Amino acid sequence: MNVILASTSTLYGGEYLAYLKAEIIELFTGIDEIIFIPYARPGGMSHDDYTQKARSFFEGISIKVKGLHEFYDPALAVSEAKGFFTGGGNTFLLVKTLHELGLMAAIKQNVVPGKPYLGCSAGSNIGGLNMKTTNDMPIVYPPSFECMGLVPFNLNPHYLDPDPTLKHNGETRETRIAEFLTQNEVKVVGLREGNWIRRVGDCITTEGSESTRIFERGKAPYELAAGEKI
Repeated sequence: MNVILASTSTLYGGEYLAYLKAEIIELFTGIDEIIFIPYARPGGMSHDDYTQKARSFFEGISIKVKGLHEFYDPALAVSEAKGFFTGGGNTFLLVKTLHELGLMAAIKQNVVPGKPYLGCSAGSNIGGLNMKTTNDMPIVYPPSFECMGLVPFNLNPHYLDPDPTLKHNGETRETRIAEFLTQNEVKVVGLREGNWIRRVGDCITTEGSESTRIFERGKAPYELAAGEKI
């Protein structure tokens, strides 16, 4: 496999996908066209507008982008695609749409043999085993929480460390993941902003500007530095 699962598309104060530009160029080496999967619709953005946002970035690295929603037969489009990018937004909506269109398995079947895949936020969540560690509101009801399993764990994008200065009595991200682990025997990777998971073949590493926090049932959370295998 040839996969990037990133915490976010945009760092604070930065431009869309700018911090990942070199990694994206490497990921899609030799490819001149990819399919963008816009179904997560951040902020309710239309499929067309979201695709144009992705297209504007990829034009700068000489890669054409077509939105999956533009095809009459999206399953055929997936099978003929050279590579994929799934953007962020609402994971519940993204997963619901992919399952209802029969595309979750179809995308996986094309990525596992080597077609490159880039995910950001919700698009990274679907690279995990299931979507149960998303941060998103359940605005729709997917027929299944199961995802592609491009990596053998779950992801928590936009992972935030507890801030003792905040006068906030709600659960921290770490508390919510601990709750998940009482009911699930699944490793969870907390991706801080600026971090991503890189999979090349069977090698899976943590990458980015920060360490990555790992949660496992029955263990204290621990950190992995950039470049470490997971």
